[in-house]
Amino acid sequence: MKIVVCGAGRIGKNIVSYLSQGNNDISVIDNDQRHLDEIAKEWDVLPVLGSASHPEILEKAGAMNADLILAVTNVDEVNMIACQVADYLFHVRKKIARIDSKDFMDPLWCELYNEKNIPLDLMISPDIEIAKAIYSIIKIPGTSSVMPLYDNKIFLLSIRCQENCPLFKVPLNHIEMVAPELRISLVSIVRQGKNFIPGPDFMLEEGDEIYFLVEESQIDEAVHTFGMDKPSNEKVVIFGGNLISQFLAKKLGKDDSISSCKIIDEDSASAKHLARILDNTTIIYGEMMSDIILEEAGVNTADVTVSATLRDKDNLLASLISRKNGARSTISLVNSRAYSTLVSNFSDSIVVDSSSVTVSAILKELRKAKIRQAYSLGRGFGEVWEIKIDENSPIIDKKIIELEIPDNSKVCAICRGEIIIYPTLYDKIYEGDNVILFSSSKAIRKVEKIFSR
Repeated sequence: MKIVVCGAGRIGKNIVSYLSQGNNDISVIDNDQRHLDEIAKEWDVLPVLGSASHPEILEKAGAMNADLILAVTNVDEVNMIACQVADYLFHVRKKIARIDSKDFMDPLWCELYNEKNIPLDLMISPDIEIAKAIYSIIKIPGTSSVMPLYDNKIFLLSIRCQENCPLFKVPLNHIEMVAPELRISLVSIVRQGKNFIPGPDFMLEEGDEIYFLVEESQIDEAVHTFGMDKPSNEKVVIFGGNLISQFLAKKLGKDDSISSCKIIDEDSASAKHLARILDNTTIIYGEMMSDIILEEAGVNTADVTVSATLRDKDNLLASLISRKNGARSTISLVNSRAYSTLVSNFSDSIVVDSSSVTVSAILKELRKAKIRQAYSLGRGFGEVWEIKIDENSPIIDKKIIELEIPDNSKVCAICRGEIIIYPTLYDKIYEGDNVILFSSSKAIRKVEKIFSR
């Protein structure tokens, strides 16, 4: 696939790092040569210096042959114009734009985005998506990621096994003996950095990260079964005053179960702005690592701290200091895959990879199958898709075993009306079903062909 990425900043780098794992021809446009030099050193891309909204720059980037344009600069207007030019002059088939302003995202102006005005296939706000991902983790203590599917009827959760997990030395096919009422579908296991689909005799070990599907009504029981029961999070402290913190604080401020939300911001102007626009949130201006500021924020009594600055080192250090000062749990945002591979989610410290969250927002536009929802897992080791089986699907009335899905991928669930089925290889797929499947990164092309041919 020929892809033009407009913007080589934080968001652009996250997207390029993921797209470069596939067989994609990628061009990157940015008006800062340093950003282009950094991205070209890491990945095999064509760097183009200039404004993404200028036709000649898009032409240099190969827009005339592009299948997709991703406009993710930090200026909404540039992103919209880039997509408009790409559509009108170069007839690019798919156009995705990053839009951060709530005014542009307001449903009142939805008529602005159509073939006659600004032709966008998808608008994304990575900072909003990251804030939503962090909020979900805060709301379900004990989890390290929470991904809703099938209109929130079923969830993909990840949990890291700790030393008190009661399922150690219990084969997976005997879990029902420990929790007879629990119904889950195990999707994948990550052990010592390696991902695999577990067999029925597989036994969990401390440090394993488990990805599994569970119905919304059984989330609490699932967390309990894996020994990850935690008190609800009521007191939250956020490090960093940016859009992520702003969106997260707004959600927390509307949540009646949150008794206290505080933001520590080192920038005076940003702190004043947040104080004006946020209700039910205390803004503290000062150095994040200062003992006085940490004490004023009440980090020692916080249920959870969220380190959401744009600097990975600061986020990880803030979380370590929070734990040392008595915070019950911590969440650290990382932008670089180097940090996400070096740091494990240990004890009650959780690392959120911003690139996985950002890529998840655009996955359904990248894949050929008719995907309703999609998520990139962990550090890009695989993807989970929710696919609607319509009347033209080639797999209607076929048994799963007949699909010849690669060994490192699987159909995890079939959603049929109000019924959730965790299927065997001999279950059939019917028109109208929603199929939830896991595909390893190496099998994506084969799985796409099965569900889109």
